[in-house]
Amino acid sequence: QGQLVESGGGLVQAGDSLRLSCAASGRTFRTVAVGWFRQTPGKEREFVAAISRSGQNTNYADSVKGRFIISRNNTKDTAYLQLNSLKPEDTAVYFCAVSGKIFGDRSASRWYDYWGQGTQVTVSS
Repeated sequence: QGQLVESGGGLVQAGDSLRLSCAASGRTFRTVAVGWFRQTPGKEREFVAAISRSGQNTNYADSVKGRFIISRNNTKDTAYLQLNSLKPEDTAVYFCAVSGKIFGDRSASRWYDYWGQGTQVTVSS
């Protein structure tokens, strides 16, 4: 069983950008889809974005569409989430997750098999 390690979070001002990374180890990264979720205290984990194994297909939550970009580099076993035009409501712990499934709902947390420990993103107004 491999590991997923997120990085790149931090404290920024509204309108700024961040790039989160999700580094995978111990698995064949190109065989898994990747999702990003976020969670704030007392709330359910919320889908943000997902990318297929090849990177050709992506999905976004409506709340981040047009501002966030998900990508992956299978030669580096790493996925990314570019966060642009950040808003205070984007403040959350961001998690990456991977799934070996082909079909199903990529926006559902139960679709994913393994999760990272998360990275904090805080956006001040």
